[in-house]
Amino acid sequence: MQSLYVSMQGCYVGLSQELLVVKQGQTVLQEVQLPLLEQVLIFGKSQVTTQAIRECLRRDIPIAYLSRMGFCYGRVMAIGRGYRQLVRYQQGLSVMERLLMARQMVRAKILNGRTLLMRQGRKGVDGLDVVVQSLEYLADRVLLVEDVESLLGVEGAAAAAYFGGFSGCLTDSDFKFGGRVKRPPSNPVNALLSFGYMVLWNHLLSLVEIQGLDPYFAFLHQDSERHPALVSDAIEEFRAPIVDSLVLYLINNGMMSAVGDFEFRDGGCFLNESGRRKFLRAFLMRMEERVKNGLGEDVPRWDLLMEQVRRIKRYVYDPSGGYKPYLIR
Repeated sequence: MQSLYVSMQGCYVGLSQELLVVKQGQTVLQEVQLPLLEQVLIFGKSQVTTQAIRECLRRDIPIAYLSRMGFCYGRVMAIGRGYRQLVRYQQGLSVMERLLMARQMVRAKILNGRTLLMRQGRKGVDGLDVVVQSLEYLADRVLLVEDVESLLGVEGAAAAAYFGGFSGCLTDSDFKFGGRVKRPPSNPVNALLSFGYMVLWNHLLSLVEIQGLDPYFAFLHQDSERHPALVSDAIEEFRAPIVDSLVLYLINNGMMSAVGDFEFRDGGCFLNESGRRKFLRAFLMRMEERVKNGLGEDVPRWDLLMEQVRRIKRYVYDPSGGYKPYLIR
């Protein structure tokens, strides 16, 4: 099944027999067969005809409307669609089944951070060997922990080691980074990381809801009625491959200004309007790049996120099948 991502602005999505047709002006950008379509995601300012909406509703294909940052304004779904049945499966998972999933998510997060640092080492960054070895050790430790509290302890140790190595990968002396500080971000590097994670988190929230999962019932992070903890679980595997790597690229290639793209206020450092535009432009370009998925299909990078959410859903229905996390090489 396919997902239709309409991220270019000013597009028009119409219906032509068994096809959804995406146009910009008179130019046809894409055609997707409705029987193969799982969902439609509209980013920013594009239009969907009433005929196309009605046919998607008839075929139980949800349409989500998002900002260009990935924030979900809402969804158009058939009346019968919902996540009541799936929620019962989520709530029925045992403590051990939740722990097994959480282990895989944290291990993937650590290994993806390790791979990112190894790539930087191949580019000539010195002093990363010890950090890489430490992350490998902690990734193995993850498989031995017997409760979520211990798992969070290993994750915290891995994060401290990883960001110590990450600091050494920054080549622009204007961007100083002594470690991860979240609330509020303490410097331009932390501001970039926090903003990038927020953009990615919002998009994953949309995908979790579209798949019918309860975003408030998690494996690793604490369940809360006010915080969609499952989204905080799902983002872990993608922090290093998507956000951290992009931050390194923008800084090391001189695409961000430590003076002109940030502002200090409310006790912290934040991207200003210029900085947000630069980051979002680069982020969207990266997510729209076409890559090979696990089946060898040519898909936008957005689709890698959806595939992981589908894997979470499959695990909820059948924990005995295990969970395959997203790993980079």
